[in-house]
Amino acid sequence: MSKKRPSFRRVESWRYKRVKDSWRKARGIDSKTREKKKSGVKSPTIGYRGPKKVRGLHPSGYIEVLIFTFDDLKNLNKNKHAIKISGKLGAKKRIVLTDYCQRRGFKILNLGVSQKEIEMLEKMAEAPIADLESEDFIDIDDLEDSI
Repeated sequence: MSKKRPSFRRVESWRYKRVKDSWRKARGIDSKTREKKKSGVKSPTIGYRGPKKVRGLHPSGYIEVLIFTFDDLKNLNKNKHAIKISGKLGAKKRIVLTDYCQRRGFKILNLGVSQKEIEMLEKMAEAPIADLESEDFIDIDDLEDSI
């Protein structure tokens, strides 16, 4: 539905630098946009609203849920809900919570890194110091290039 929606621009935001592009209702007495004339800019109206079934869903089709603790996962379904882990959590609790959610099969929206990168980091953590000098060792520069 978002593809069919026009981009609603503030009147004459393309003309002046001081006028920001974010939408504001046209209020001028002679405004073509306010009068809904063909020559004016398109205004947001109820007709552009999305279907009720998909309104408010994440683009992936899941219902977004913000998670702080393990208790927040109790009544969630892995086929309906996608998880966003709170940004207020520290790294230690975030790692444990992320691991638990992945084992239960939930989709995590703000994981931050791909599964491949996680496996590479785990491999680096498990490798003994003697192996770090071998050719198998993953260079940090290579990791940054893949991102």
